[in-house]
Amino acid sequence: MTEEKNTNLQLELTPDVADGVYANLAVIAHSSSEFVIDFVSVMPGMTKANVKSRIIMTPEHAKRLLAALQDNIAKYETHYGPIKISGLESKVPPIMGFGGDA
Repeated sequence: MTEEKNTNLQLELTPDVADGVYANLAVIAHSSSEFVIDFVSVMPGMTKANVKSRIIMTPEHAKRLLAALQDNIAKYETHYGPIKISGLESKVPPIMGFGGDA
């Protein structure tokens, strides 16, 4: 077994990054070695949208991100109540564009 070291990581947040980027669509693709997540802001009635941010990560880190999101959503729903998604007929929201191999 590997032993993980507890290190104090100091994160620096520059003002331009702190402003954030709004996205209401994520397009996810993967290969055997990486996951690519494109964050997009789609305006109503528009037929074209630009990718605002692209994150590329290893499968291990993608799975860690999934676990962190699940944990945070559970905490959010405990505090604020269930998040309702209108028109949700499956476990995967239809608004999210999940692709196959990149």
